[in-house]
Amino acid sequence: MWPCITICRPLLLKLRSRYAFSKDTRQTLVSPSKLIFRPSASCTGVGKKWTRPTGYDTGLKTYNSLTKQKEPLVLAQEGIATWYSCGPTVYDHAHLGHACSYVRFDIIQRVLSRVFGINVIHVMVITDIDDKIIRRALEKSISPTVLARMYEEEFKNDMLALKVLPPAVYLRVTENIPQIVAFIEGIIRNEHAYATKQGDVYFDIGSIGDRYGWCNQSEMAKKRDSRDFALWKASKPQEPSWESPWGKGRPGWHIECSTIASSVFGSQLDFHSGGIDLAFPHHENEIAQCEAYHQCGQWGNYFLHSGHLHLKGSAEKMSKSLNNYITIKDFLESYSANEFRMFCLLTKYRSAIDYSDASLNEARSSLATITAFTHDAQAYMRGQLQCPAVEEGALWERLAETKANVVRALADDFDTPRVVNAIMSLVYHGNRQLQPITKPDRSPRSPAVFGAFLAYIREVFEVLGEAHSVDSSGTLENVVEQLARFRSDVRAFALSVQETPPGEPAHASPSPCSEKLPLLKACDTLRKDLASMGVHIRVSACVCQWRLLKGGRGR
Repeated sequence: MWPCITICRPLLLKLRSRYAFSKDTRQTLVSPSKLIFRPSASCTGVGKKWTRPTGYDTGLKTYNSLTKQKEPLVLAQEGIATWYSCGPTVYDHAHLGHACSYVRFDIIQRVLSRVFGINVIHVMVITDIDDKIIRRALEKSISPTVLARMYEEEFKNDMLALKVLPPAVYLRVTENIPQIVAFIEGIIRNEHAYATKQGDVYFDIGSIGDRYGWCNQSEMAKKRDSRDFALWKASKPQEPSWESPWGKGRPGWHIECSTIASSVFGSQLDFHSGGIDLAFPHHENEIAQCEAYHQCGQWGNYFLHSGHLHLKGSAEKMSKSLNNYITIKDFLESYSANEFRMFCLLTKYRSAIDYSDASLNEARSSLATITAFTHDAQAYMRGQLQCPAVEEGALWERLAETKANVVRALADDFDTPRVVNAIMSLVYHGNRQLQPITKPDRSPRSPAVFGAFLAYIREVFEVLGEAHSVDSSGTLENVVEQLARFRSDVRAFALSVQETPPGEPAHASPSPCSEKLPLLKACDTLRKDLASMGVHIRVSACVCQWRLLKGGRGR
């Protein structure tokens, strides 16, 4: 269990006191005589016009699913972004489709905080009671609570392995049942929900106008309108249940997010994130519930949705229901977290992304190119790599241009492909200056500019969560460095020739004595073995160099 839930409880209480409405304020707002609710905005593009928030203009632009276009990012408070995300329904293993969404939003949050100085207050809900959880628990003959805790723990471990920063606090649905019941009561008082004789409670779509995008023909006998969705479900045999004014039951899917987000952030939210499959009906229903409860015209200002992960050549998303998924744990047996993050960085967060060996090899190759440049630049700085005179002025200009391009790309809807392209271009121009020569000359050296290149590349990838991909101080690099030096010393000794004793004729072409030949053979064998493991040793007349060819795996 991550300690975040208990450690962050004081933070949660502080947030609730800061953002949430008081009891008296809520009672005033939910009075039917003061009804000011307007038809809800829709993530499908149907509904009222989006209103640009008032507050602090960050100067950034982000694509808003509410408007289907990029909008200026305006926060309610300067330097603070409130962020709610839909966490997993913990009934099974998390897969790469989930990982893709969480890694992409982790990148955005890192950019907001570490590039633009915005403190992101992120809250995530864990859905630990749900139809799927109940069914799976019955299949396994275990308690739904035990099942949910088991997969919740696995999810958190998966996120840790993928270097996804945890939210400020995780909140479970089952630990917020009283708040959910109170939230439903508020919607009923506002005449936007109704209870049935069977003990179910439904949101009344008709009460918010005729513009709503969802149509469901099931359970019409219980509902006023086929589009009405459940806020509270009456209990059934062998299901967990809780007491409520409408009888024993459990919350519906959408109400949990509305309640928990409101309990922390109140009637105003900067960001709401999730996969594109959650845009409708889940997020649309959240909007309807929150605006009905809070009596406001716009609850969430920016909805961010990540694109689906598809198996190459398939139009279907990776999902548990289609049984076409790869678990995060299985994936990490073949690829590294760095490689997966680079895989995500190479496409825009809201674009669909194809999973294939080719796309992952592209990510691996990009990391390998950066790693190789890092080692060559370090060798040059140590005086171990001899090159012609470097065009230092041009490199300094290229670095300044890259820095400006990276900031512009991140400010424009967090465009990570442009960032990666800018870094790869910087590496390309750096590599052009690091062409080895066999004989040292007396050209002036320029180690400072390459040190600046490496520091900036490391800084960018640390921001994006790729800290170890260009880190030269890790244990692996030190081991390889010492091994390469040892091999070089042994090889030099084996190639050395014994001096001719006085009075004996000198050989025309001295060669190593036969006793040393096994040492040379061992050096060649070691070089081949290392090459098969991704370590390439290059020997020139001046120096022995090495590079890792597998983009950061194992570091």
